[in-house]
Amino acid sequence: MATKRMNILVYSGNGSTVESVRHCLYTLRRLLSPTYAVITVNGDAIIKEPWTASCALLVFPGGADLGYCRTLNGQGNQRIGQYVDRGGLYLGFCAGGYYASKRCEFEVGDKRMEVIGNRELAFFPGTCRGCAFSGFVYHSEAGTRAVQIRTSKAALTKGLVPDVFRSYYNGGGVFVDAPKFKDKGVEVIASFTDSLDVDAGEGSACAVYCKVGEGAALLTSTHPEFSAVNLDPDIDVPGFAEVVEALRKDEQQRTDFLKACLLKMGLQVNQEQTAIPSLSRLHLSSAVISDTAQLLETLQDIITIRDGEEYITDDNDTFHLEKPSRWSLGSIADALPVTTENETKKSEDDDPEDQDKIIDYDKIVKRLVVHDKYQPESKDTPYFNHQAFFVNLKHYEAQSRESTGTFGKNLLYGEVVTSTNTMLEKNTQILQRLPTGFTATATVQVAGRGRGTNVWVSPAGSLLFSTVIRHSMSLMPQAPVVFLQYIAALAIVEGIKTYDRGYERIPVRLKWPNDIFAADPTDSTGKTFVKIGGILVNSHYSASEYLCVVGIGLNATNASPTTSLNALSPPSPFTLEKLLARVLTCFSALYARFVRTGFDRYFQDLYYGHWLHSEQVVTLEAESGVRARIKGITTDWGLLRAEELGWEDRPTGKVLTLQSDSNSFDFFKGLIKRKV
Repeated sequence: MATKRMNILVYSGNGSTVESVRHCLYTLRRLLSPTYAVITVNGDAIIKEPWTASCALLVFPGGADLGYCRTLNGQGNQRIGQYVDRGGLYLGFCAGGYYASKRCEFEVGDKRMEVIGNRELAFFPGTCRGCAFSGFVYHSEAGTRAVQIRTSKAALTKGLVPDVFRSYYNGGGVFVDAPKFKDKGVEVIASFTDSLDVDAGEGSACAVYCKVGEGAALLTSTHPEFSAVNLDPDIDVPGFAEVVEALRKDEQQRTDFLKACLLKMGLQVNQEQTAIPSLSRLHLSSAVISDTAQLLETLQDIITIRDGEEYITDDNDTFHLEKPSRWSLGSIADALPVTTENETKKSEDDDPEDQDKIIDYDKIVKRLVVHDKYQPESKDTPYFNHQAFFVNLKHYEAQSRESTGTFGKNLLYGEVVTSTNTMLEKNTQILQRLPTGFTATATVQVAGRGRGTNVWVSPAGSLLFSTVIRHSMSLMPQAPVVFLQYIAALAIVEGIKTYDRGYERIPVRLKWPNDIFAADPTDSTGKTFVKIGGILVNSHYSASEYLCVVGIGLNATNASPTTSLNALSPPSPFTLEKLLARVLTCFSALYARFVRTGFDRYFQDLYYGHWLHSEQVVTLEAESGVRARIKGITTDWGLLRAEELGWEDRPTGKVLTLQSDSNSFDFFKGLIKRKV
């Protein structure tokens, strides 16, 4: 089996700086989403998790390359090197460029900052020597410059390539004698135009493309990922405002250069930058309209009054409660504070660029419209039809013998939200007062969360929702809470296959422990599977019960970043409202049975009928490469059960159990690896 490479992994571990990581995420998401998932990864994950099969590009941002060395020298660098040599891509900015050169020479002669030494990756087969321009100060903008660089159109052959432009510089080096390494697969793609403060040998290369085995590495000394809109010209550093202004004037050229670099590496780049969406209002409603007022009553003790307005301030977010008659369509910019919610709001005369920058969404007051008189109309929520959802929910409930009628009964919807899981799970005062089955859903998430180091891309067309389950401690002996991830996975697959007549053959399967995969419609052999959905379960223990938030993301109508349900040739296209109603009623029925029977033979047969792993032979890297055959999951704690194999793959009689939170399963390569 094979999988598509859809992840852009940005290193955020030891040695990286928060600001450099944020700039990388901001720019790369604008240029590459939703075709790719641009997410962070730490050193432990690089060393111990099976990231290589799904990684389209590994990015090392600015920071300090000694930190990278301390964490990744040895096994980590070996894995990175193998990944690139076997067809992977590496992109290094500034410190990431030093780190991927054969030798690093930084501030030689300055005993306070001097760094000299060979580096293990050696994608650039020479020395990266810095600082190219003097004045660098750690954790400061004091040495920052808007340096002019000249591109090589002979090397950058795709996209619009500027002749020259100014790029953010702060401590980068020069790739010494880069033109001399042409016979080793090195191309100079950009050079400094100003005189340097170090010996550059032949040329003055500030960006190089290096062919490495079947893969490639692109290294830069400057920061073409830094956008002027995210730099503060008012900080107390002489001349910095002029630097920001110079960068702002060349913003388009900077973007074009970075696009050309990504295109050279073979990535699919957006023709237009993906705009950062503004958060929308949230809408609270119920299947029975009067239930909305009853739900609001349970929140009364945490509602505060300020200037005659109602607010709920919780651990992570602040919500401003509104009634439908009190608002009209407007921009979320009205609610976006300059620094805090009590300061002067942005005016309509502000530069629009200021609203298109890195935003701390947690500081934005979320506006919550309480629909206690009628359900939201299409003019209120043009991308989600509440009437269609509640009608389908009632229809499916009437067909179910097991469903409790509570899942989806109360619904929170937002066109653009941070994360449905975060809004519920991170706001514990609200969570403690919500009933089982309360569901939050959205059209787009801007800060979605995934299991472990994973993330699920959430463009429009994804089915995105999180459901609350209050699981009593008294149920644990028979129905352990760990099985909720399996129940949720079954609800998704069963919901798809029972959506309507003729949908039972939709080729969706389960990957242990809780990912949803589908046959790749572009592969006529049926041997390629791609991920179309994932599940994240978070739980808190409180007052003799587990407060669980089950988050689900599923590609329903969107083709990127992998494929979608509608690409699998269903009898008629799926609609998000009807699919959400079907999955929730399946979830409700399955959970009701689980509470009564536990994960019994019925659930085992249902789960194994949908999963990808029956009798699969895998290698256990954490067990010194022992081979084992997957037999199923244990019925007590949901552990993966495998029998050890010996000579000629004959069973040795030893049974191994593996926990999902401690191991990662790359079934495409037959590997089970120990997680941190």
